[in-house]
Amino acid sequence: MSNSITINRIQDGQQVEGVFLLKEMTRAETKAGKPFLTLKIMDKTGELTGRIWDEAERWEQECRPGQAVTISGRAQSYKGNLQLIISEVRRLAEGEVDLAQFIPSTSGDIDKMAAELEGFARSVDDAAIRKLLLKFLHDAEFFEKFKRAPAAKSMHHAYLGGLLEHTLHVARLADRVAALYPSINRSLLMAGAILHDVGKVEELAVSASLFDYTDQGRLMGHMVIGVEMVQEKISRIKEFPADTAMKIKHLILSHHGRYEFGSPSLPMLHEAFVLNFLDDLDAKINYVERLSAQVPEDRYQWSEYQRNLERFLFLSGHAAEGREEESNPAKKKKAAAEPEIRQPSLFDNI
Repeated sequence: MSNSITINRIQDGQQVEGVFLLKEMTRAETKAGKPFLTLKIMDKTGELTGRIWDEAERWEQECRPGQAVTISGRAQSYKGNLQLIISEVRRLAEGEVDLAQFIPSTSGDIDKMAAELEGFARSVDDAAIRKLLLKFLHDAEFFEKFKRAPAAKSMHHAYLGGLLEHTLHVARLADRVAALYPSINRSLLMAGAILHDVGKVEELAVSASLFDYTDQGRLMGHMVIGVEMVQEKISRIKEFPADTAMKIKHLILSHHGRYEFGSPSLPMLHEAFVLNFLDDLDAKINYVERLSAQVPEDRYQWSEYQRNLERFLFLSGHAAEGREEESNPAKKKKAAAEPEIRQPSLFDNI
């Protein structure tokens, strides 16, 4: 079953008939005690909030998160934000639709990004750190999962290939910042950039339709899991310096920057302090870019209140195409002499 409309093309006042993935559903009551449903639907192009005001008990039976649904309703702008007033919803049977078509994925070329990340690993001067990084990237089973994994359940880079894209962006930032500040140990910072989120391959599960936490992910978190993974690799490297191992583990355990953000440790090394800011910078830019992609081009629009950022955002609309390619100056230079094939583009813990 194919869809005739995508979320990014829905406009105010438009009658909508289409197939979407139901991501979330909540039930609440109006001040008068009347029940209503709030749905979050998604496809590859984005997400949209929908509300069912009438016959909530009836339609609730059709609303199972993680499944595809056909929806009828009308788009309506409310306080500057588009929502869908839903009149009918029907759950589709398994096999009636390919759920993979609704899951967002990176706009970048997976193989090219993987090769560039390996290039950063090979550029590390410290031989022991370089060997450790390549132990991960040459582990075929791990790296296949890493290339497919999202970087988060919903906050940033929450799409297939998102973890690879985010890690590569942090590595690019680390490379440039290390060049600006000679006091930074580039080898150590690059180790943190490449390894800081490796635990997410075990923290998050990629199902046929949605991303969710594994039991291990909820109980331990990706930073602790990541340290265990690093120690396992280090145990296979003869005479790996214990001091270097300790510093790399500190980078992983402190990269969220604050205890309240989940870090078991605060950044106490020069490189750990830098890594926290680089990780946070790329995560927030991706978050804002994905919100901006839902705003009509050539205009500014206020977002809904962003609880995780504790503010409204005044967003400028832009096209979603080519984000990965445009973020890499080296690819821009190459494009001047040799045209590249550009792929169509497409938020949990930072």
